Amino acid sequence: MHYKIEADKKKHFFVGIPLGIFLQFLSVCFFPLQPILSTVVSAGILIVICYGFELFSLVTGRGHADNIDAIAGILGGIIGITISRCILMLIY
Repeated sequence: MHYKIEADKKKHFFVGIPLGIFLQFLSVCFFPLQPILSTVVSAGILIVICYGFELFSLVTGRGHADNIDAIAGILGGIIGITISRCILMLIY
């Protein structure tokens, strides 16, 4: 069985990657000596942003609210956070 991923889901996934990178580097500025805390904070904010965007679409009627879009964004963001953590481990 072949499943084609919708372009909208790909967009959310690929937008999530730089968002995760940004959030991780930003959280390291606030928690420089606490890598686990900074990662948990970044992931928490990522989840709030992704689901918040879908909730905003649902409440305002602007766009199409879809939980799978939020999940795609979160998955991309987790990859971004992981990339950032790897870079930070090389730096520190």
